Amino acid sequence: MEAVLVHFSAKFNPLHLLLLLAMCSLCRFIQSPMETVSLNYLKATSFDFDGFSNLQESTSTASLDFGRLVFNFPCAVFRPKTPDDIATLLRFLSASPSSKISVAARGAGHSIHGQAQARDGIVVEMDSLPSSITIHKPMDGEEGGFSYADVSGGALWVELLEESLKHRLAPRSWTDYLYLSIGGTLSNAGISGQTFKYGPQISNVLQLEVVTGKGEIVTCSPAKAPELFYAVLGGLGQFGIITRARIVLQNAPQQVKWVRAFYDNFQTFSEDQELLISMPDTLDYIEGFIVLNENSLHSSSMAFPSQLDFISELRKDPSKVYYCIEFAVYDYRTEKFSTEQAVEEVARKLRFLRPFIYSAKVSYYDFLNRVRMEEMSLREKGVWDVPHPWLNMFVPKYGIHEFKNLLLRSISHQQFEGPILIYPLLKDKWDMNSSAVLPEASTSAAESVVYVVGVLQSANPSLCGSACLIELLGRQRQLAQAAGGSQIGAKQYLGHQPSPSHWRKHFGGGWERFADRKWRFDPACVLAPGQGIFASGRSSSSSSFFF
Repeated sequence: MEAVLVHFSAKFNPLHLLLLLAMCSLCRFIQSPMETVSLNYLKATSFDFDGFSNLQESTSTASLDFGRLVFNFPCAVFRPKTPDDIATLLRFLSASPSSKISVAARGAGHSIHGQAQARDGIVVEMDSLPSSITIHKPMDGEEGGFSYADVSGGALWVELLEESLKHRLAPRSWTDYLYLSIGGTLSNAGISGQTFKYGPQISNVLQLEVVTGKGEIVTCSPAKAPELFYAVLGGLGQFGIITRARIVLQNAPQQVKWVRAFYDNFQTFSEDQELLISMPDTLDYIEGFIVLNENSLHSSSMAFPSQLDFISELRKDPSKVYYCIEFAVYDYRTEKFSTEQAVEEVARKLRFLRPFIYSAKVSYYDFLNRVRMEEMSLREKGVWDVPHPWLNMFVPKYGIHEFKNLLLRSISHQQFEGPILIYPLLKDKWDMNSSAVLPEASTSAAESVVYVVGVLQSANPSLCGSACLIELLGRQRQLAQAAGGSQIGAKQYLGHQPSPSHWRKHFGGGWERFADRKWRFDPACVLAPGQGIFASGRSSSSSSFFF
């Protein structure tokens, strides 16, 4: 049975929209669930509005993400040229509630659980918008002026980095991996080792251009249409599609002094991490990871080869678990500040496993783009495009020790492939007007420290088949469920909930505000069906697994 699909890419008129509606309705009618999952069943009939071909490749890509766990085929792939194109589409669908067609914006496709997919709906590929980046620097004598970048929502963070460095500037807050879209990370939060100091990326935005679910193009900021501004930041794509963002910039350092120190005690490790985040005047980046096996070191050794010396210590007792603190000091090449002296002073305050401390001096660009080196190595080995059953959690300080124990009991230490990140953030660096969700304060005291735990596991099909992958996902669900209880109080980040009721529990006391924003900005529930937050009669948010 053939799936009738529509691919359009530039200016289109009402006739095209009516044709799209008819074709998508037919697509929903004739496809069976299994046919939306397997690439082998896809045979596309293309209605080409602008000379585009290779439709099968487009629809296949739109049903795929980095997680490689969920495959939902859209009925159409939309490659807009302007925000007006997106607005026209959304106005049409919002005004046609009987169409039951939903829309998902797709940036770099780095979701894990099909969040940017739209089964039998329309996927908007944001990279088709012109990748425009404009750098603004204050004029000489401009009082209170600061630098910022205006950048299109489909542009990648690495593109913004490269352009801003031409002006010796850079954004303050990052993600570990730079080949993600601006709009994509701002729809979640955007975190990395700089978050303790500057907050997440959503706390470093001055202004947005958003196409709401109703098809309205709105420029918003904390002073202008603030409810939409804060709703969209961390809003999981539920309220609008980010087509442009204004990002705060700062002076860029030339080099970075990068340090890793190893621990054999989690209590000491976590206490030293919390000490480090109290030193924002000295340190610029703080992360950490769990060392389960030699692969834990090899997985991040391309950018930091000296740490492989620790393998000799690891081999003394393969069953022992170690921990590594990672911090960095930016070198602006000023006479008043010595990065070497700063690192020495910080190291003297730490209680790491001596003599296991390693350092490197790298360019600022190479430091920020460090994961790219690991990616290229994994691509050469053919193990980058594999399933990624990742689990990311925000864990309050009072629950981090119990969570660590649950995590270590749920995984196979010697067979685990991939990094397990663990490092603290400060809640007071987040603007809680945004839609992002952090753990609620404990009943005993309001704690500012929250830990990020990223279980970034890879499942090589040659070693972990479908049964193995199903078992891994089952363990993750059990871990996330246990961690979400009152004893630990964790919240998922970049996660997937099995039902709308689970989402309500996830948002907790913020659910009413989140739901109210949905009815205000996307009342027809057109946007982001892959999240499965709101039950609606539009494109099915149910997902199928394909291993």
